[in-house]
Amino acid sequence: MELSEIASISGKGGLFKVLKPGKSSVLLEALDATKTRVVASATQRLSLLSEISIYTTTKEGTVALEDVLKKIYKEFNNDLGVDANSDNSELKAFLKSVLPEYDDSRVYVSDIKKLVKWYSVLLEYTPEFFEDKKEEPESK
Repeated sequence: MELSEIASISGKGGLFKVLKPGKSSVLLEALDATKTRVVASATQRLSLLSEISIYTTTKEGTVALEDVLKKIYKEFNNDLGVDANSDNSELKAFLKSVLPEYDDSRVYVSDIKKLVKWYSVLLEYTPEFFEDKKEEPESK
């Protein structure tokens, strides 16, 4: 599964698999054990994970979420050492260890909590995302 098939809805917790995009709405399924189906309308803020980046202090200014998730997997695999309920300083230290150039003035603790939650959900329900693909057309 690719990040372009997974979405987040503002105001709703968790991640959703895009089942059927339509003209005025999108059919989604919760990416957890409940498999709850939701119809997201044009009035809701829906973000595909493939379109999300993390602010950095580098010349580029951002790093794709996919790159950060894969780096976390490479360095920590199943044991992050933190969770969404960890202390703010622990969460910041965690992200600093993964992405030393992250912009701490524009990346909030709530963003880091979301990153940790999303990583856990992806690892549990779409572990194939983290496996190396043999047919990668290009590298970033």
